Amino acid sequence: MVAGRGSLTIQEKIALARDLLDAWGAELRAQGSVRHSLERLRTCIEASREVMTQIGVVDECRRCEEVEGGSCCGSGIENRYGEVLLLVNLLLGVPLPERAGRPRSCYFLGETGCTLFARHVLCVNYLCARLRERFTPAQLSRLQDASGEELETEFHLYESIKQFLNRRADGLDPSR
Repeated sequence: MVAGRGSLTIQEKIALARDLLDAWGAELRAQGSVRHSLERLRTCIEASREVMTQIGVVDECRRCEEVEGGSCCGSGIENRYGEVLLLVNLLLGVPLPERAGRPRSCYFLGETGCTLFARHVLCVNYLCARLRERFTPAQLSRLQDASGEELETEFHLYESIKQFLNRRADGLDPSR
């Protein structure tokens, strides 16, 4: 089994994700279901990020980080990421950072926000009390709808990749 290696550091998980890409990336991309899911995930992520921008979540989070000196993207959040979700990012063409972008923040928080494209469910779903109060129920519902599609697509892709890797680890034909 590939997933579930919680004791690895984020750097070790990144290295493992890169190794998995080198070993199985071409085969994974060649599978129609994985290729379709990657394309669908890209579309869903772009849609949810567009909603975040339109209703003002992006600006509020940027202001919180840059002006108020805090953010939800604190140090240690990166530990929730496993090698499979990191592999999803690599399959989407997202380079993984060699080092943390900001001290005392999530390893993946860069100068313009998260350096990852496919993010952990916590990172996609979490809205602080300030954001929940600032936006109308209609705006929050719109965001939840978009985020839900993103997470559902990500989940199915994640499970397909995990099954593929587990079959490979067991020496079975991944097409079964």
